[in-house]
Amino acid sequence: MTSTRERQRAAARARLEKEMAERATRARKRRQTQAVVAAGAVLLLVVAGTAWLASNLIGDDGGTDSTAQDGIQAQCDWVDIPAGERTPTTKDVGLPDAQQSRTGTQTMTITTNLGPITARIDRAAVPCTAGSFTHLAEQNFFDNTKCHRLVTEGIKVLQCGDPSATGDGWRESDGTGGPSYRMAEENLPTDKRPPYPQGVIAMANSGQPASTGSQFFIVYGDSPLDPNYTVLGTITSGMEIVNDVAAAGDDGAFAQQAGGGHPKKEVVITDLTMTDA
Repeated sequence: MTSTRERQRAAARARLEKEMAERATRARKRRQTQAVVAAGAVLLLVVAGTAWLASNLIGDDGGTDSTAQDGIQAQCDWVDIPAGERTPTTKDVGLPDAQQSRTGTQTMTITTNLGPITARIDRAAVPCTAGSFTHLAEQNFFDNTKCHRLVTEGIKVLQCGDPSATGDGWRESDGTGGPSYRMAEENLPTDKRPPYPQGVIAMANSGQPASTGSQFFIVYGDSPLDPNYTVLGTITSGMEIVNDVAAAGDDGAFAQQAGGGHPKKEVVITDLTMTDA
């Protein structure tokens, strides 16, 4: 016959065995849960890594990753001049690409009958204007055109870039010629005194906002112009050519309008190129 003490010992042993079994079950379930969580984390990392790799490969090879382009591309909004507003002095050359680089520098080489004039262009400061000049140069827009305006009093500039200033009758040009699009001004020297010092090359416009075209002017003496004209770059060589033209004077053809006139010493642009510096 089993004693009371033995029955108590057996019950205690049974309780202990049951508790140990429950602990083992809980531990096994905990390990299973941890394994599932770990596997999910690994899978998530693999998916994320694959997505990152794919996006970077696409951005590098295809050039379609817009994030990768942030900070190095400028969106240029060219204004196409309607057909009804174009004049005989408008030259149709299509539109440049809307996306233009804002990194690096370019050298503008203006080859003239008097010798070469070069300028340094910083794309970061004038991405759209630099892109426009590159487009026009590729279209031979400036070839065989003549610098049509010289001002020897006040602002002291030699102005070029009118596609209608060509041939024997170029001196009848009224200086209104340009491409078939307009663009907004960039890099305005609002904090510079003088705004347009000697050696600057800048863009002419009609006096209205976003009216920049192809005409540009080279400043050969500090000019007190209002800062409304895009500073394109800085002349690096050939200023002596501009100085010689200025010394020869002008014919006063524009004296009653914008001032100055056709330069008496003829300047013909035989070629204009834009190259990476």
